[in-house]
Formats: sequence, C-alpha cells, structure tokens
Amino acid sequence: MSDVTRLLEAANRGDRQAAANLLPLVYDELRKLAAARLAHEKPGQTLDATALVHEAYLRLVGSQRFEGGGHFFAAAAEAIRRILVDQARRRHAAKRGGDRQRQPLDAHQVVATAPDEELLALHDALDRLAERHPDKAALVKLRYFAGLTADQAAAAMGLSPSAADRHWAYARAWLRRAMAPELPLPPGGATPTV
Repeated sequence: MSDVTRLLEAANRGDRQAAANLLPLVYDELRKLAAARLAHEKPGQTLDATALVHEAYLRLVGSQRFEGGGHFFAAAAEAIRRILVDQARRRHAAKRGGDRQRQPLDAHQVVATAPDEELLALHDALDRLAERHPDKAALVKLRYFAGLTADQAAAAMGLSPSAADRHWAYARAWLRRAMAPELPLPPGGATPTV
C-alpha cells in the first residue's frame, strides 16, 4: 500500500493529521498537473499553478472519500476543471469587470492561447458527454485537465491501454462534434462506436 493510499484511508476516517501529511506527498504531482493545465489557458490568468493547486486541494480535502490515488487524482482533475471554468465565467461577467486583463508578475508563469469561450464550450460539451458516457468523460478530465498521459489515465481508471485509447478516440470525436455541430458527419453518417 502506497503512502498516498494509506494517508487517504486515514483521512477518510477523519484523521486531520493524515490530511495535512497528504499534501507534501501529492503537491509536486498536483503542481505539475496544474501547470500543464494552465499552459492551455488564455493569457492573463489570475491563478498560477501554486494557487490552482491550493484551491483544488482545499476543495478536495474533507469534501469526499477517496478509494485510492487514482480516485484522488481524478477528483483533483475535476476540481481543477471547475476552478478554471468558474474563473472563465467570472472574467466574462461584465458586472465584475470581466473585460479587464491582469498582467502576470512572474516571468516564469505559464500562459497559453485557449480562449475562455473554448473552455466554457468544452465544459458544457463534457457535461453532456458525462451524461451518456461517464467513463469516457472521466478519461478526458484526467488527460485534459489533470494532464495525465494515456498510460497514467488508463492506470488511474483501471483500464487497459487499448481500452483507454478507444475511449479517448471516441470522446475526442464526440466532443469535437458537440463543440462544432456544423461539421459534416463521417462517411456513412454514423457516429464512431467503441
């Protein structure tokens, strides 16, 4: 049993010290995931990777029970997704000055090009995918929001690499179609199946 799993089990039983001891063990991994996710965000983010990790960790600890490291990192991916979507929505709210852009203070801060509209469209499409195919949506969250590799995401979900590849291909096609419905259907008019 890994230290992360042991501490998650203790935290699930209400051990506050275990929850405090968990952060140093998962911090570097969560920070890498957050930095990878922020690399795909629009410039001018008000959160850096450190702040995103802290916000996600606060939402996770004490809010639910985890069945192991894979479940914890899946929940972390979802928390990161929700935080970024909330941020995008706040930026677009005119009453909150959503058109203002913050200047980064850290020269090493990761910035990227994906506009808020794309993130919000992905968020909505991902929710629709989760209604029909929760396992495929979970894989997308792990790969896109947590930045896991295909093999890491497959292991976290308990899938074989080939099953994860099929889920990933299907989810990408489904999301692309959901986000750009004007695209023509593939030959034969059929939706890809897994």
